[in-house]
Amino acid sequence: MTHLPAPDGATSPELDALLDDLYAGQERVTQSEIQRRAVAAEVPAELLTRITALPEGEYAADEVADLLGGTSG
Repeated sequence: MTHLPAPDGATSPELDALLDDLYAGQERVTQSEIQRRAVAAEVPAELLTRITALPEGEYAADEVADLLGGTSG
């Protein structure tokens, strides 16, 4: 998988909150669900652009965190 650049390598509090919500009781979530929930959560445009650029498929929390620059768990 291609890693998408995280802004300044910093973690995103918005992303961390989104991941915590998305993966509550879930092991894997689809890219489309991540994108839908990100839109509903009104995440910053830069983060939404990175989420939209994810290839279709299912992701575990740590995979999404690695790709988007957040922290899992």
